[in-house]
Amino acid sequence: MPFNHRTVGGQVLLTNAEGQFFFLSPDEFRSFAEGSIERDSALYRALAERNFVRAEVDVPAMADRMRKRRAFLHYGPNLHIMVVTLRCNETCVYCHASRADMSATQTDMTPEIADRAVDLIFQTTNPNVTIEFQGGEPLVVFPLVKRVIERARGVNASIGKRLEFTMVSNLSLMDDEKLEYLVSNKVQICTSIDGPEHLHDKQRKLVGSSAHGEATRWIRRINQAYADLGLDPTLYHVEALLTTTREALPYWKEIVDAYVDLGCRSLFLRPVDPFGFADRTADRVEYPRAEYLEFYRRAVDYMIDLNLRGVEILERFAAIFLTKILAGEEPNFLDIRSPCGAGIGQVAYNYDAKVFTCDEGRMLHEMGDSTFLIGDVSTRYRALMGHETVRAMAIASNLDGQPDCVNCTYQPYCGVCPVHNHRTQGSIFGRMRESTLCAVHKGIQDYLFTRIGGRDPAVLDVLQKWTTVRDRAHFLQACAV
Repeated sequence: MPFNHRTVGGQVLLTNAEGQFFFLSPDEFRSFAEGSIERDSALYRALAERNFVRAEVDVPAMADRMRKRRAFLHYGPNLHIMVVTLRCNETCVYCHASRADMSATQTDMTPEIADRAVDLIFQTTNPNVTIEFQGGEPLVVFPLVKRVIERARGVNASIGKRLEFTMVSNLSLMDDEKLEYLVSNKVQICTSIDGPEHLHDKQRKLVGSSAHGEATRWIRRINQAYADLGLDPTLYHVEALLTTTREALPYWKEIVDAYVDLGCRSLFLRPVDPFGFADRTADRVEYPRAEYLEFYRRAVDYMIDLNLRGVEILERFAAIFLTKILAGEEPNFLDIRSPCGAGIGQVAYNYDAKVFTCDEGRMLHEMGDSTFLIGDVSTRYRALMGHETVRAMAIASNLDGQPDCVNCTYQPYCGVCPVHNHRTQGSIFGRMRESTLCAVHKGIQDYLFTRIGGRDPAVLDVLQKWTTVRDRAHFLQACAV
């Protein structure tokens, strides 16, 4: 059967279109390529079981696996990002959102725009709806956040979608009243922790206080609130993520330790993106991706070692890829799927009523490039979904038609970002062999397959556990259950 291959850790890794993989020694691969493997051998049978042998292929099983991986194509946007303000009380050296000063009230979303956005959101054909509050800092306009939550719950009472709310916040404007409202209304909270205090506060400035101190104080308070409700802490906790800058690279161990100390069960080692302030401060925050991948390998090696010693902590990039590789399932992380989520999986509603294919497209708009604008909150839903830019994004991010991706061993598990391609290479199709994002995805999968190919049972058990995706029912709204 058609296959792609790549040398990983001294072995030859085979993959096929349905996402099955197999390791061969160089001599075994030569025999496989020549078609000289004995039909009654254990190797032949093992390859046949994974649909690498045309004479033995199980077509229905292959079709079922491929259908399962692309099930998201039948639904429509589930993630709806509401940028309720650009105002923010912190100044981050890499801010991707192009935050505005606290005095810039003209960047606040009006109640009328918010209402129209909510009404538009519930026209989605997807039975699942996640409304994510972003900024700026959404706590700056907390009354508007409350308005959106209450209107969305009211609209959904008669529709019955599976409704969830999330909020991305630096937490420094949190107080007891806001916390009580968010927890009682089942809003999942996500924040940023850039590692130990000295690193976090150097990159995320909070006038008159420590950004790290405020964030960690409220992470502990929120996690305790979940515990007080009797919720499982392995499922219910503040999600935190890292933006990896040049300054962070030497601190891989300290960063992991900082997350473990906070009781975080996951860590997202994201590289810096070329959006917002990060484009202007590239001379301070950027780095060769080979250095990032060395940082990544060291950090994840350490995390695996911690798991072997009984400390639960996983890396999100690894969990996303491993869920596809080991579990054969699509976790629907919109930035790493084929086609990507732009327009067909997510939509971003800006404070000024403009609607974009995705959050990254909205970020470019704030940088003066409105390529990914598809309308406003008064535009008909079908016009937004059928917009030529949405169609172009789906074509550009379909790996079956990407020249470099179609022959890549990691094609079944990967994804591209047309906005990143457009920003860095001037084309939504991009040139993957020159893409820093491709270098990251390929490097991470090289690392993961090296660990898988090592066949250490204890390590494989850890990696298998990282694929576990459990539903957090607490965050579902009662009207949709």
